[in-house]
Amino acid sequence: MVYTGAGKGASPTTLSLAICLFDQVTALDYQGPLELLGFLDPKNAKPDVPTPPYLLDITYLARSLEPVTATAGPRALVDRTYDEVADGEQFDLILVPGGLGARPERVPPSLLEFLKRQAPGATHILSVCTGSWILAGAGLLRGKKATTNKSVFKSVMENTREQEITWIPKARFVVNDDKKIWTSSGVTAGMDMANAFLEYLVGKEAALRIRGIVELSAKEEGDDEFAEYYHLL
Repeated sequence: MVYTGAGKGASPTTLSLAICLFDQVTALDYQGPLELLGFLDPKNAKPDVPTPPYLLDITYLARSLEPVTATAGPRALVDRTYDEVADGEQFDLILVPGGLGARPERVPPSLLEFLKRQAPGATHILSVCTGSWILAGAGLLRGKKATTNKSVFKSVMENTREQEITWIPKARFVVNDDKKIWTSSGVTAGMDMANAFLEYLVGKEAALRIRGIVELSAKEEGDDEFAEYYHLL
């Protein structure tokens, strides 16, 4: 999809966004991007930010309705379970964070099944850190390019070797040519990816206004110092 805006005088278009949570998630992996994307939530409208052409209806999902335990920070409450998303219900956008719980032996099967069901109809799928390991586990990165947290880059690459994924070591984030799948490097890189996605979604001017409010010094796609730090080049 190419986002063109609602047009002058038209009402904003609402897009549904699913945030996929699990125990031992890294909270900043999803909270960081949401500090930017959250400006598109109608509940967070600010008088000095013009109404964007797109708004987000955000739903938090997990394996159960029990509070989600993050690797650091408070537990998070969710709206629904993965199994409660009915057949035929489709999210426009999906965000998958990473964390210790993103390792293949810990990922809830219901999350993988949710991604497999939703991926064909989703317009955009975004992952942060080892969230791309989860996407690979659901078979969504086969034959595509992606990146992940550089501290576990070699392990992820080895674990997914059979999927013919082009893992990009020097990348703050990676966007596939069709703009459907966006993957970012470790933790804070999720905000850089979210900023780039905002530019794509609502335009550079609006994204810059939002970035200015949160005072984010955003990095570009290839602006990565950690590939060299972890001897990946």
